[in-house]
Amino acid sequence: MFFEATSNGKNYQVNVNETRKAWKVSISSDDNGWTHYDISKDDYQYLDETISFIFKNSSYLLDVVSDGTEYQAFTRGSYRQIDISNEEMLLHESLKKGGAFGGGDSLTSGMPGKIVDIMVEVGDKVSAGQPILIMEAMKMENEMKASEDAIIADIHVAPGDSVESGAQLISFSPIEE
Repeated sequence: MFFEATSNGKNYQVNVNETRKAWKVSISSDDNGWTHYDISKDDYQYLDETISFIFKNSSYLLDVVSDGTEYQAFTRGSYRQIDISNEEMLLHESLKKGGAFGGGDSLTSGMPGKIVDIMVEVGDKVSAGQPILIMEAMKMENEMKASEDAIIADIHVAPGDSVESGAQLISFSPIEE
């Protein structure tokens, strides 16, 4: 499962895959590439909202209290406030914004996915709210829409392309009057 998290003003992307014997955790921050970890299920216990696990030969006791997307985590004598959004939340926010995650002069992907169809060509005039491409994410096809009236300046993807979160899909130019 893919997550985006923010703690102490720093943004992270987290991908967790569960196998029979371990969790495979990959983390990327604003200023670093991906780092990969395996956390053995043999060294893990869950009891009364508290998680105990061994990681890199150190024992951790983690207590987490949640309120929506905000989590208060306590471990090793310190508290951390962490805001977490999963794939479904990211997709919902992207669609609420007309699919133009970030808006402005380009359309970017709000989460990893696959380009299914592109409904515009370079030079086309588009209106705010007009569908411009379809992206499959979380096994759902989603229309991505123009956030404002503009001209398609460049198309950076093709049908069948897989994209990561934050990937630039289409560039816009303002309409000259």
